[in-house]
Amino acid sequence: MKSKLILFLAAWLPAAVFASGAPVHLDRAPVNVNDKISLQKGARLFVNYCLNCHSANYMRYSRLTDLGLTEQQIADNLLFTQEKVGQPMTIALRPADGKAWFGATPPDLTVIARSRDPDWLYTYLRSFYRDPSRPTGWNNTVFPNVGMPHVLWELQGEQVAHFKTVKDHEGREQHVFDRFELIKPGKMSRAEYDAAVGDLVNYLVYMGEPAQAKRKQLGIIVIFFLLGLAVLTYYLKKEFWKDVH
Repeated sequence: MKSKLILFLAAWLPAAVFASGAPVHLDRAPVNVNDKISLQKGARLFVNYCLNCHSANYMRYSRLTDLGLTEQQIADNLLFTQEKVGQPMTIALRPADGKAWFGATPPDLTVIARSRDPDWLYTYLRSFYRDPSRPTGWNNTVFPNVGMPHVLWELQGEQVAHFKTVKDHEGREQHVFDRFELIKPGKMSRAEYDAAVGDLVNYLVYMGEPAQAKRKQLGIIVIFFLLGLAVLTYYLKKEFWKDVH
């Protein structure tokens, strides 16, 4: 357990270091866990692009039935190995191999949206750019020197980042991000890609707590029940004490 914690901290340490420097603007993630169509699209992207290196060991395929999918649809469209619908979303990648290839073991993503803000994930997945100096050929403005390659590059295309030099309040020069330039279009337009990433982040949020929507619905029912009970109790009290002066 201790070794896993050390590996996780090593994987995310560069982001913590960067956070101490210039702040990064985060775009608002279009999260709506009640949108089952969006969650279905996000689940498809997750299985096709993320589940090769990242596991979701605390999420079972069978929970996708809550999104309106049947077990047969899950088996036909989201299972590509010999796994069963009732099994968790595990991967064949060994942690040692992941560390050797990427410099750190790819973290499990079951609760990544709870440890990382959804806005951070949404911005991060749209901020990869070409960088020949990196081992994978990719870098990220939100997570500098990240070991993860841009797995969605075929959808987004290839972009380069332009930086500018500014001076801080103490007169020191800093190189800060200015803008992206698309140098090779992908299969999707910018709007389509942003929507796809929004669906993926939406699914990551859902996966962190699949019962979230039902919990909130139940909470509303309980609140209305208690309000009704309070009114009933009030009038019952008045009836009991009406003859007491």
